[in-house]
Amino acid sequence: MIGVRLVQRVSATRGFAKVAPYVIPALDRAVHRLSGGRVLLSAQMLPGVILTSTGARSGRPRRTPLACMPDGDDWLLVGSNFGRTGHPAWTYNLLARPDADISWKGRDIPVTARLLEGAERADAWRQLLTFWPPYAAYQDRIDRQIRIFRLTRRRSAP
Repeated sequence: MIGVRLVQRVSATRGFAKVAPYVIPALDRAVHRLSGGRVLLSAQMLPGVILTSTGARSGRPRRTPLACMPDGDDWLLVGSNFGRTGHPAWTYNLLARPDADISWKGRDIPVTARLLEGAERADAWRQLLTFWPPYAAYQDRIDRQIRIFRLTRRRSAP
């Protein structure tokens, strides 16, 4: 438990926010590729997925390693951007094209993303702060409201 608290304390710092967006995704992509999709380095502390979305402007596939919070059969994704001022690019992609795929525990799963708003967002935010308290520090540092998406498994047509 001490290790988790230490990581939470470090991840809430401004220094972490400056370095982590460049280092963590690169490491996650490399380990995920080398392990055949079975391992995400950052998932040793938080559950994680590799999100494959379609670029909002380019229309090209974009692979992004992200922490997630499983919620029943769904997943919650938080557009915290480590507490940096702008929304992360993947959130624009999901707003423009909500159908995406995730790699979850080595399995590829088609999903549809939905931006949470109002009371539903408030409930999810409370759960997320219990799940990973540094999200509060990220929100305190910025003026924008952090986006939260619910990913739901897309069912195949019969």
